[in-house]
Amino acid sequence: MATILVVDDEKTIVKGLKFALEKEHNEVLVAYDGAEALRLFQEHTPDLIVLDLMLPEVDGFEVCRQIRKSSDVPIIMLTARSDDIDKILGLELGADDYMTKPFNPRELVARIKAILRRARSQPADPAGMRVIRLQDLEIDLFQHKVRVRDKEVDLTSKEFALLSLMASHPGRVFSREKLLEHVWGYDYYGDARTVDVHIRHLREKIEPDPAAPQLILTVWGAGYKFREGKNA
Repeated sequence: MATILVVDDEKTIVKGLKFALEKEHNEVLVAYDGAEALRLFQEHTPDLIVLDLMLPEVDGFEVCRQIRKSSDVPIIMLTARSDDIDKILGLELGADDYMTKPFNPRELVARIKAILRRARSQPADPAGMRVIRLQDLEIDLFQHKVRVRDKEVDLTSKEFALLSLMASHPGRVFSREKLLEHVWGYDYYGDARTVDVHIRHLREKIEPDPAAPQLILTVWGAGYKFREGKNA
């Protein structure tokens, strides 16, 4: 059983989604504005959040921004508009997925189940008992820690998964689709822009000059690769 926080000011949507999720034996918390959502998040630490963008008090973008300061809890954003800018901004702020209203509640429940299933079945990395070093970057695959110039860097779980995957295979080119499969799972419903957003955030955190990356390299028309170099 998972604890899921549903945040939306449209009570009919909340009621229908709450019913569908409880039918799957989940505990459902409900908030109708952003301020209440943040309070419930602090009090209950849910396993997943369904978050509408257009909320009273505090909008969904700000709610996501505040939550991402302290947590990697999966977030599915809901938007009433089909504008790409909303979707891109949501991904920029750390949302894991998005759906555009109106949506089929059964599809949303399926996405929630897929995300929770992946979160619970992350296998231990058999190669995790090692440290990768390149230039000023150190990646501890066992402890899930990253240091740049001996200073620990905070990465989200998806950022660490991307970095550790590519750094474990230096020189190998990963397409966006292949990175989605490895990190988000085969049943991920989002699009390849998710990868671009996370790669950009990674570069901002680990590259000396994110505008001229030296570690995570773009292979135009193919995808991304981690620079080859000696692992000290």
